[in-house]
Amino acid sequence: MKGKLVRFGVSMEDTLLDKFDRLISKRGYTNRSEAIRDFVRNELVEEGIHGGDAASFGVLSFVYDHRVRGLEAKLTDFQHDHFKCIVSTSHVHIDHDNCLEVIILKDKAEKVNEVANRILSYKGVKHGELSLTLAGKEL
Repeated sequence: MKGKLVRFGVSMEDTLLDKFDRLISKRGYTNRSEAIRDFVRNELVEEGIHGGDAASFGVLSFVYDHRVRGLEAKLTDFQHDHFKCIVSTSHVHIDHDNCLEVIILKDKAEKVNEVANRILSYKGVKHGELSLTLAGKEL
């Protein structure tokens, strides 16, 4: 449920406003209000995530060398050990040697980070990134 729309004024230096206008135009915003709302939402999500107790979703994507001995078994075993927080996985064969895996996680942000960091620490994982957001009711 959305709240009542409230108008308020914002004061800033003209040079900062010019930079802001260029930024939001580049990102496709048609007005300052929507950009400010999104920026505020993003900051609130970040604050909620760093609090650690909020229900959150994470998308972990990583590339690994499937030829590394035992890596696929370790990844599979670890994921089964943490099945309560793993919602879904997707696996892509990039080329003969490399695979991309995408895992969707749901738990408190602290737990999602812990699971992601452990996966990214395995020998043979070349690169990875976790993107976190709050569960819908938290926004």
